[in-house]
Amino acid sequence: MKFALKALVLAGFSVLNLGLGSVVLAETVKIGFISSYSGAAAAQGDQLDKGVKLYMKLNGDKLPPGVKVELITRDDTGPNPDVAKRVAQELIVRDKVQFLTGLVWTPNMAAIAPLTTEAKVPFISMNAAGARVMNNAPYMTRVSFTLWQSAYPLGQWAAKKYKKAYTAVSDFAPGHEAEEGFIKGFKEGGGEVLGSVRVPLANPDFVPFMQRIKDAKPDVLFGFNPAGKAATAMMKSYADLDLPKAGVKFIGTGDIVTDEELQGMGDVALGVTTVHHYSAASDRPANKAFVAAYKKEYGADLNPGFMVVAAWDAMDAIFAAIREQGGKVDPDKSMEFFKKWKSTTSPRGAFSIDPETRDVINPEYLREVKKVGGKLVNVEIETIGTAVKDPMKEADKKK
Repeated sequence: MKFALKALVLAGFSVLNLGLGSVVLAETVKIGFISSYSGAAAAQGDQLDKGVKLYMKLNGDKLPPGVKVELITRDDTGPNPDVAKRVAQELIVRDKVQFLTGLVWTPNMAAIAPLTTEAKVPFISMNAAGARVMNNAPYMTRVSFTLWQSAYPLGQWAAKKYKKAYTAVSDFAPGHEAEEGFIKGFKEGGGEVLGSVRVPLANPDFVPFMQRIKDAKPDVLFGFNPAGKAATAMMKSYADLDLPKAGVKFIGTGDIVTDEELQGMGDVALGVTTVHHYSAASDRPANKAFVAAYKKEYGADLNPGFMVVAAWDAMDAIFAAIREQGGKVDPDKSMEFFKKWKSTTSPRGAFSIDPETRDVINPEYLREVKKVGGKLVNVEIETIGTAVKDPMKEADKKK
């Protein structure tokens, strides 16, 4: 009896030790997700949120045994660098996150850049597109886009069709970069830029700017804005001032005719030409499956915009980094992994990260707004390039 009791007790301790061992071995990886849930940019923030939640629902279990992810969400309230810096600091110091991601706005990304460097916490941009922000931020990478990737080749394309252009961009870093890229491409092709306007980011009124453009009588208007409701407002001002009837063609980056906003723009958007890395109307198998999953989750009448795709891809990269390290993530190993990251399953098509700049290498498509099945869609009519690096960084090297 004594021997049997002793064996039973020892067996119990063994089971207990195994149980404790499994607890010790379990890894929880914390991801800090910062988006804009309030303020004028809530629509853009909602796009990021939808992409993250859809990815987590469909892929949340694709982790090594014993590893789980904890997503900690914060609101930066829109283009508000002070708030972004504060919530990022809380996520790093108090919540001890191992990854940061999200951000609609470039000014917010610039505000948190020093924090990511000091704390060695990798940040993956889901949207913020200001290219120069990452120059001195070694723990930042991006899976979204830069403005030169679309604006520069669009300028080259436009110069073959039009002689005189006018540019209208939102007045912050990405807008300035879009303006720079288009003008360089357009002028290199022999085009003349009649003028440029920069529209205030807060509470923009596009009407007076559209009137100025109409009076200048360009052949083509190049536009950029931070998508969402600003895109619809810009399009409506273009229509209200009768620029289409005045013969002014509207072109721009993909932000001006985002998939989720198109139906609210009306037929004035027909024929608008853009260069961009994503369209919900693409017939790529990965995209068709993605759009179907999105519609099933959020509604048959809704289309995912490019921000949803970037949120999906950022989470895919983070999960891959976690799997690569068996759940025991190290910031330097994570950054080395991201530098070599390649995706062949993204809805946008195959893309990768430039190991030298940590910036995204995107496919870029020439698109035109057409009506298909009674709905406005961005139809991809030509592939500009399957692996377009950021041309701005090459231009900066030559300065």
